[in-house]
Amino acid sequence: MKKGEITPDVAARLVAAQFPQWAGLPVTPVKLDGWDNTTFRLGAELSLRLPSGEAYMCQVEKEQRWLPVLAPRLPLRIPEPVALGSPGDEFPRPWSVYRWLSGETAALERIASLDGFAADLARFLSALYAVDASGGPRAGSHNFFRGGPLDTYAAQSRDALRLLERELDSGAATAAWEAALVSTWQRPPVWVHGDVAPTNLLVEAGRLQAVIDFGSAGIGDPACDLVMAWTFFEGQSRDVFRAGLRLDDATWARARGWALWKALITLAEEKLGGTRADAAARRFGWRWSAHDVIERVLADRR
Repeated sequence: MKKGEITPDVAARLVAAQFPQWAGLPVTPVKLDGWDNTTFRLGAELSLRLPSGEAYMCQVEKEQRWLPVLAPRLPLRIPEPVALGSPGDEFPRPWSVYRWLSGETAALERIASLDGFAADLARFLSALYAVDASGGPRAGSHNFFRGGPLDTYAAQSRDALRLLERELDSGAATAAWEAALVSTWQRPPVWVHGDVAPTNLLVEAGRLQAVIDFGSAGIGDPACDLVMAWTFFEGQSRDVFRAGLRLDDATWARARGWALWKALITLAEEKLGGTRADAAARRFGWRWSAHDVIERVLADRR
């Protein structure tokens, strides 16, 4: 085991030392782990969520503070904090114990009706945006500026566009990106999830039942939450999703910018020798490749 590696044995020892009532419960890895945290199932009814680096530590306190506030106001289940763990000898960061949420991550073959799934997700997000945002955490480093101004990522996106100019319709992509920067959210800030992706949506019996991973949550502009319009929905299901949210055209233009940014940096990372773009897209739960997502964004703008 590498020093600092988060293993089931490390997690089990943390639990035994700090929460002896759960000592002896089996600690097992989840099927699909997250980017920011390592997650384990603890027995049959609990789960553990341990930040994988210092950059994600602040998410622990945020989720502990705000998830109980949001939960009774939302139409679907979200993670329920049960206990707050302290740093230990083998793990130097705070961590959380949650109630286990059943279900499988969203995939086309698990969904009974894509239109119904789109409507349910829009209903959830509409309810989230209606929750009083007073005192909520504004977009910042704690959530990688989700809900904040899209131009936070302007330099990164333009660098990616230059790097990829021979691999896509750079003129149309640049125009779509610049159009996304024209407007900003002019209304009071709303709660945003910050990472609405199929891998954070749980399905049971063909229906959307729960939304997980609020580490990127905050208050601000909801445009960042709409990327699934091009990574997962299409045609009628996209229309259902859009109709259920009742947001203005400028917000959807910024949403196209968020989708474009994510696809561009995914392709740029591969070109620079990092993670393969197709592997990243699968991990995000996208139905299409990053190239295809860009084409769908551009086609929708046209």
